[in-house]
Amino acid sequence: MNTNERTIPDSSLLRTFLEIADCGNLTLAASRLNRSQSAISVQLRKLETELNVSLFERDAKGMALSIHGERLLPVARRVLSELGQVQALFQPALKGKIRVGIPDDFEENVLERTLADFARSNPGVDVVATAGCTVGFPEMIQRGALDIAVYSGPGDIPGEVFLTQKPVWVASETLCLDRSAPVPLAIMDRGCWWQDLPTKALERQGRPYNIAFECSGLSSQKAAIRAGFAIGILYENNVEPGMKVLSLRDGFPPIPHSKRSIILNPDAPKNLTSAMAKALKNASSRGLAKPQAAH
Repeated sequence: MNTNERTIPDSSLLRTFLEIADCGNLTLAASRLNRSQSAISVQLRKLETELNVSLFERDAKGMALSIHGERLLPVARRVLSELGQVQALFQPALKGKIRVGIPDDFEENVLERTLADFARSNPGVDVVATAGCTVGFPEMIQRGALDIAVYSGPGDIPGEVFLTQKPVWVASETLCLDRSAPVPLAIMDRGCWWQDLPTKALERQGRPYNIAFECSGLSSQKAAIRAGFAIGILYENNVEPGMKVLSLRDGFPPIPHSKRSIILNPDAPKNLTSAMAKALKNASSRGLAKPQAAH
């Protein structure tokens, strides 16, 4: 082999690289890949050795792409997408209809990516998507109104857990907190555990509050927080620039982690639910942006 030639990276190494890039954390990436952290560390070192570059910058908060990693990212995505298309050439095309329940607190890019990826890979399948609070999805699955759904909740939840997320207290960076005054809350009126999460946490702490803003969607809640009008609870990966995360030092109690799972209708076509489950997991993993807010 010519000494100037580089080894072409194996697709599994590129897949590991993408997972780490999307998660910003080795432990989380290992969980997504169903591998040990040491195993994916070895794969990353192998890829960096083959390319003779460092792909990530490591710090106490996690792993961020280096300038070389930024260059590789779009190419790796394109390569793996094209490999998937090659494999699809020799598989029978899926046909039929699938009804899917998706949480309304998903970031818009996750919902868009799920539906776009699935439609691109399975043009012969009609998708009927229902977005809403997941508390009603198990009953809809049971009575046959949905084929597959994402369920969210704390503690033990039904289905196959594929994602654990950290909720945090969030305020505008410009908001000055008066600890002697009631906490102005921005909540989503959704009729489920998430709506009661901030009020119950503050009641257990004995801290007064008032409901300053009620809404039905994530974007409206974030707008109220950004404006400095109220304080709310968001998933850590939903925190945006201009927001700050509040902790015990600010007088706010810790919040239990939330899990997301896939629940299935056993009577639904397994080939369709398997394909949709894969699209949901992939889009959710890629949507885990690293928080940009101040702590």
